[in-house]
Amino acid sequence: MNFRTLKELAELAEARSSTLGLLMLDEQCKESGEDRDTVFQKMADYYQIMKDAVKQGIRTDTTSKSGLTGGDARRMMTYQEESPSLLGEHASLAMTYALAVSEVNASMGRIIATPTAGSCGIIPGVLISSQERFGWSDEQMVHGLFASGAIGYVIANNSFISGAEGGCQAEVGSAIGMAAGALVDIRGGTPAQAIHAVGLALKNTLGLICDPVAGLVEIPCIVRNGFGSITALGAADMALAGVRSIIPSDEVVQVMLEVGSAMPESLRETAGGGLAQTPTGRQITRDLLQR
Repeated sequence: MNFRTLKELAELAEARSSTLGLLMLDEQCKESGEDRDTVFQKMADYYQIMKDAVKQGIRTDTTSKSGLTGGDARRMMTYQEESPSLLGEHASLAMTYALAVSEVNASMGRIIATPTAGSCGIIPGVLISSQERFGWSDEQMVHGLFASGAIGYVIANNSFISGAEGGCQAEVGSAIGMAAGALVDIRGGTPAQAIHAVGLALKNTLGLICDPVAGLVEIPCIVRNGFGSITALGAADMALAGVRSIIPSDEVVQVMLEVGSAMPESLRETAGGGLAQTPTGRQITRDLLQR
């Protein structure tokens, strides 16, 4: 890739008069040696899997093997169909879709890990609900996925994207940043605005620990995907309105690396701390072990 930082990514896109998505598509073709149609089609296939996961999550039984989670996406869908949600129709739908995909993951269904399975709901939740709202084409959405991939590439190579390494800030936080930047790119924002959205989003998750109850990526991960979709929408709106990340986004990524490195091991997906070690969390673990 011809960029290592978010700043370089934005500058390269602006120099080529390109969006982040188109730039990443070209870079991916060079990296893989495959032609443009092949690379694009692979991403289009991933997007279709995301859409299938949303449908599955809101229409079928998504009870997980542990029995701890499932059905919350359908509850949210029913709730907003019966009365206006406090959050508003569009944000509420993004949250519902994010829950749906995460529940499909917990029930061993097919998802796309973006950037990980534990954070798989945020990008489809934000992008698919926005596509339905604005009537964007699948082609536009696939370009958005390339934009999110470019952002994820930078984060992964300069910090963390997994909860085991850097806490939930790295896993859910990265997905939020990727979704926010992609949404700005699709919406017609400048590359610089898309990068500001990443910084604004990441700052809001710094310090978020990874504390899966019983070691399963269900509690509290699924609901964090739902909440993360709302943060992504907010960060994208702020960036499109001209709000800047005063601390440059690349520096925020570095802070995430520092905070994650300083986090005790018990708060990095070991189930040794946080919600996993509450009285209820410990009881759930004992119950599952006795099955």
